[in-house]
Amino acid sequence: MSSDQTMRDLMASLPVPEFDSTPWASPPPLAEATVAIVTSAGLHRADQDRFAGRGDVSYRMLDRGDRELVLGHWSQNFDRSAFVLDRNVVYPIDRLEELAADGTLGAVAPRHVAFAGNQPDTVSEVRLDTGPAAAAELRADGVDVAILTPV
Repeated sequence: MSSDQTMRDLMASLPVPEFDSTPWASPPPLAEATVAIVTSAGLHRADQDRFAGRGDVSYRMLDRGDRELVLGHWSQNFDRSAFVLDRNVVYPIDRLEELAADGTLGAVAPRHVAFAGNQPDTVSEVRLDTGPAAAAELRADGVDVAILTPV
């Protein structure tokens, strides 16, 4: 069995959480909103700790000006070549800057968030612990909208 099929089978067997209610927020119009990126590519600066691998539910805050980032995603199913050619494939910071410059977005957030993807056994920890902690940091930065770039 291929590693791709093994991963698909594992993901298909995971329970899907059910919620009693659906939270909803009404952000300002996009032209007035501050937008952040939340990626699961395991990105980090060279001076930050690397993600530890399976079971690491921590996150890294990335400053708006950070461009020299390390891709810490370790899945054998992930092709890194596109990231090497253009970081915007997993971290579209330059595209956000362009959209803010032309007035489509109100502003680019001062910081963004990176998690390590490929964490099938720790979804509840991210949902209940580090996810809300990262969201609180973004809210403190005045973020209205988050763009999710799952890897």
